[in-house]
Amino acid sequence: MSNEEKLDIITSLLQKSKRILFITGAGISADSGLPTYRGVGGLYNRGQTEEGYSIEECLSGTMFRTKPEITWKYMFQLGLAVAEHQPNDAHRIIADWEKQWNTIGGKIVVVTQNIDNYHRAAGSQNVYEFHGSLRTLYCTNCSWSEELKQDTVILKRFKELQKTLPPRCHECNAIIRPRVVLFEESLPLDEIEEFQYEFNNGKGFDLVFSIGTSAMFPYITSPVRTAALQKIPTVEINPVESDLSRYVEIHLPMRAADALREIEKRRTIKE
Repeated sequence: MSNEEKLDIITSLLQKSKRILFITGAGISADSGLPTYRGVGGLYNRGQTEEGYSIEECLSGTMFRTKPEITWKYMFQLGLAVAEHQPNDAHRIIADWEKQWNTIGGKIVVVTQNIDNYHRAAGSQNVYEFHGSLRTLYCTNCSWSEELKQDTVILKRFKELQKTLPPRCHECNAIIRPRVVLFEESLPLDEIEEFQYEFNNGKGFDLVFSIGTSAMFPYITSPVRTAALQKIPTVEINPVESDLSRYVEIHLPMRAADALREIEKRRTIKE
């Protein structure tokens, strides 16, 4: 089946569905120019940081507890990259669809692995950020926290914090950190339970998308595989095949922004 035929089918499925789930990973933000974890600081090809650790080790709970200055060094790189880039057409189209579906009594939900907050910045409201967001800072000891809502603010704040490694709370001098889930740390149970209710005990979904994720984690693969077993239409948008590709009804080998622009174009023509 050609990409053109797949795009037509996906557009038709979208138009017929009232409750739609989008599961997104690093690939959707790559179209904004944002690096993945392994791409931070040009690490993708080398495999190890200059300290001799993998990027996953540097951004792990263990490293933060033992050598927080290393974890912060790479969180700074991620934070500055997030602030220097913007949501792309894929984020904006999903947000626009959410508004449109709300007017007809439907619902669009986003589950994302990304910590860049681009879905919310683009206007999406129903977002589960399973790995948290770089835009919220908090103290590991006291109740101090800070919300960085604008790109200019996060850029300025991260550059200020970068002067001291690791950055410390101005109230109690303990180490501060972004509200993100580092490798080895647990996911936010309240968000997981809320989403599971939405998926299993609520009204469910009648179309499920996986966009730009390598699908390495069970909490990402499970909703797609469950939907496929329940004969709910499933679509994967990813330039390369992933572990999910053999389960989905349609695998569209395109970049996220290109694919969603094409789908939106077809919707506009049909309307």
